[in-house]
Amino acid sequence: MSKRPSFSTVMLWLGLIFIYLPMIILVIYSFNASRLVTVWGGWSVHWYVGLLDNTQLMNSVKRSLQIAFFTATAAVVEAAPPAWRGRAPAVATVANIGGLGAGPLLAGLLVQYAPHPLQLSFVVHLVLAGLAAVAVLLVPETSPRTGRLGFQRLAVPPQARAVFVVAALAGFAGFATTGLFTAVAPSFLSDVVGIDNHATAGAIVCSIFASSALAQLAALRADPQRAVAFGCAVLIAGMAILALAVHFASLALMIAAAVVCGIGQGVSFGRGLAAVSDCTPADRRAEVTSTYFVVAYVALSLPVMGEGLAAQAWGLDTAGLTFAVAVAVLAAGCLAAILARETRRVRV
Repeated sequence: MSKRPSFSTVMLWLGLIFIYLPMIILVIYSFNASRLVTVWGGWSVHWYVGLLDNTQLMNSVKRSLQIAFFTATAAVVEAAPPAWRGRAPAVATVANIGGLGAGPLLAGLLVQYAPHPLQLSFVVHLVLAGLAAVAVLLVPETSPRTGRLGFQRLAVPPQARAVFVVAALAGFAGFATTGLFTAVAPSFLSDVVGIDNHATAGAIVCSIFASSALAQLAALRADPQRAVAFGCAVLIAGMAILALAVHFASLALMIAAAVVCGIGQGVSFGRGLAAVSDCTPADRRAEVTSTYFVVAYVALSLPVMGEGLAAQAWGLDTAGLTFAVAVAVLAAGCLAAILARETRRVRV
């Protein structure tokens, strides 16, 4: 005699049906060609095409994916075994930076040479995001801690604050530079150099992120403090080249500035994260890493907004030169702070 399902089991299944059945119906009717829910007009994807044309919504999706990238980096650093503790920050940041560089390059190629330029790049992005979501679901959980999802507290323990401040400011300068190239490179090419090619603009943006990723791999075994100082010095040189590129309207100097700035950003940011991770207790590493990436996230967005306002008021040339000077001064301050700390340590 078969066992009758319990009341709890029946209610569980009824609850699941109550929650998920409307979602399934909504997904099915999202492919309805008719505007009326009560009339089935055949299968169509034109509602999704209209969705991809919604700039505000797609920007929200992009922002959510960026937050997911930074959260994934913090998770990699937190879950890495002791033998990988020194390499985990580099692996995580290289994966993020590589994605940030591949996106503009692929989008530029699709917009320039593929059909449906306003939709296809978003479709490819959503497909890749779906594959990444499946991969995340297949990865086993390594943390024994359980609980509800919530906001990660942002804090830095006292023993890590001195290192954190310098590393975070260096990371701010580097990410502000990558944000500048991402936002301004297309306008610079079309308005200053006179090249209206989306693939070329995407390649320039990709070059700064690609050189950043390669620099992080090359500096994997370097002393974190000295590597951050080296990255700041290279970033200052990159700002000087960028100023020359803006002044002479030179595409070659623009590419050189992107590569040099990418090297400086990659070394200072990647090894800065390693330096912060080394001096942070294991139980505080997640919140410190999150704080570090919040600084980088702010640097990726706010300075570019200021650059845009300055470009409208003063012109792209003057705004670009002002930005280059500001970043160079910030990087020089970080370099001076590291050198002063190293001098005091040698004397002691």
